[in-house]
Order: sequence, then structure tokens, then C-alpha cells
Amino acid sequence: MNPKILKILKIILPLAVGVFLIWYSISSATPEERQKTFQYVMQADPEWVFLSLALGIISHLARAYRWKFLLAPLGYSVKLSNSFMAVMIGYLANLGIPRSGEILRGGTISTYENIPFKKAFGTIISERVIDLIMLLLVIGVTLLFQSELLLSYLQEKIASPFVTLAALLILLIAGIFFLRLLKKSTNPILIKIRDFGNGLLEGVKSISKIKQRGAFVFYTFLIWGLYICMFYVIKFTVPETASLSIGPILATFVAGSFAMSTTNGGIGAFPIAIAAILLLFDVEKPAGEALGWILWGSQTAINIIIGALSFLFLPILNREK
Repeated sequence: MNPKILKILKIILPLAVGVFLIWYSISSATPEERQKTFQYVMQADPEWVFLSLALGIISHLARAYRWKFLLAPLGYSVKLSNSFMAVMIGYLANLGIPRSGEILRGGTISTYENIPFKKAFGTIISERVIDLIMLLLVIGVTLLFQSELLLSYLQEKIASPFVTLAALLILLIAGIFFLRLLKKSTNPILIKIRDFGNGLLEGVKSISKIKQRGAFVFYTFLIWGLYICMFYVIKFTVPETASLSIGPILATFVAGSFAMSTTNGGIGAFPIAIAAILLLFDVEKPAGEALGWILWGSQTAINIIIGALSFLFLPILNREK
């Protein structure tokens, strides 16, 4: 397939899936369900929405500050303002092109803090590894609260574990073969890839060189604690979900985390995933989807606003660069 066509498809398909899911959610609902969902959204208590937004912004600031701990071992001391705006630009980019935010974030901090892109991007990969570990930890805690319900949901949404393990094994073997080829090759293109990979590896290794490990761990748990709190406080915007305990909230958090990676910023998929999980806890579909739209809509809106302002103010605040 033509590389340009493939690139366009990677951009359009996730967005098309998100639009389809929105259409499907609306068309599959009865008029009464659509009216209920709309009423729940319109009657949402703005105080809880703003509190959730505040928690979200603080989590972004905490992520930007934690990033400084990863960059410090590489010999770079970055401004918190530049780090924060780079993070927000990354979130904004992910709404348009999935996974592009990490690249743009690395490129932004590289431009305004004179950090080699491959090293900056390596630290972002380190962050993603930490995020995966934290998500697995949250899933583990959730299983303690709602093991049967969550497992039944995941079994419906993911492939057979045997197929998944086989695919991972094949990828591992292919990766080992490619790394051996890369290490011995004299091909100019492969040499460039190898040099770039070495730079990435140096960035990833920065996590083992952190001097303030206690602070890094603290901010990591703070970030994820704030994420969960965002979910917890938003439940009070919908009467039917206000009485939910921490168990169902953790279950919706896990489902929402998976949904965010399926389409551009979780568009369409996020409310459906939230509603599907809450059905297991006897929360009617309109209330569940309304909760998903309130949380997704408010957080997405603030990411767009702050991300756009970051694009505007970054060059202004860094005129000397």
C-alpha cells in the first residue's frame, strides 16, 4: 500500500471509528433514552465539573514537574512552564492524530530547551512504561473490589489470552532478530536507526539515574490518584451515580483507560465504555453515558483550550530561543 495512503488511513480511521460510535450510541438509543442522557448532561452540577477540571489540571502540572526528574540525569534543567505547555500540546495533538502527542511533546521540549529529540523522546517512553505499571496496579486493586464483574467485561472486550500470548511471543522473536540485524548491519539507513535507538535508550535509562527517587514515586502516585479523583468527583453530577462506591468507580476508570486508546482521545468510545461498565452496577444506560460525556467533554475541552494557548504562548515566553 502507498505509504501516504497508509499514513492518511492511520489518521482518519480512528476518527471515523469514533464518529461511528457516536452515531451508533445515538441511533441505538430510544427517544426516551436520548432525552434522559441530554437532560443529565445539561443538569450536571457545574461545581463538581469544575472540581474535576481542577484535579485534571493539577495532574497535568504534576506530570510536567515529574518529567523534570527524568531529564535532570541527562544534564538538562527545564522550565516548568515549558514542560507543562509541552505536555498540554501533546494532549491536544493526540485528539487529532493518535500517539502523535508523544512525538510533538518531545519535539517541543527539544526546540525550546535545546534537548536532543531522541533523548527527550526516550524519557517520554520511560513515562509510558511507568504509566503502564500504574494502570496494571490500578487493575489489580480493582480486581480486589470487583473481580467477577471486571473480568467478565474484559473477556468480552479483548482477544483470547492464548492468542494474545502467541502474538506477543512472535513479536518478541521478531524483535530479537531485528535487533541482532541492526547491531551488525553496515547499511547507512540501519546505522541511523541504530544511533537514534541508542539515543532513545539513553533517555529510557534516565529513570534508573534519578537522584530524587522518592519525589518521583510520590508524583507518580499523585498523578494517578488525581486521575481517580477526577472520576470520583464527577459521579456527583448525575443523581443515579452519586452513591457509587470506590469499587465501581475504579472499574469505570479501568474501562475508560482502555477506551481512551481506541479512538482519537477516546471520542465516542469513552462514554460507551463507561455506560457498559455501569450497567453491571445497575446504573441505567442514559445515566452512564451522560457521566461519560460529562467527564470526557469537560476534560477534552480543557485540553483543547490549554493546548491551544500553549501553542500561542510558548514562542512568546521563549523569544530568546
